[in-house]
Amino acid sequence: MNISERLPSPAPEAVVDYGHGEFRVIKPGGFVRCAVTGAPIRLDDLRYWSVEWQEAYASPEAALLRLRRAGRA
Repeated sequence: MNISERLPSPAPEAVVDYGHGEFRVIKPGGFVRCAVTGAPIRLDDLRYWSVEWQEAYASPEAALLRLRRAGRA
């Protein structure tokens, strides 16, 4: 198993405020869900999000797909 295959902790889903270059946990939890794929993302592994849409993405490919769907890429 590698870092991208780790399962989310049994903790509940977190509520997060996504800012520029950082995020703030509003409601504690172990993970958030990718807005494109629905995949759980451990907070420790969260690297991609949209400040404008307040969404998390599991990968750069998922973020690009979201931009394409919105007609911005």
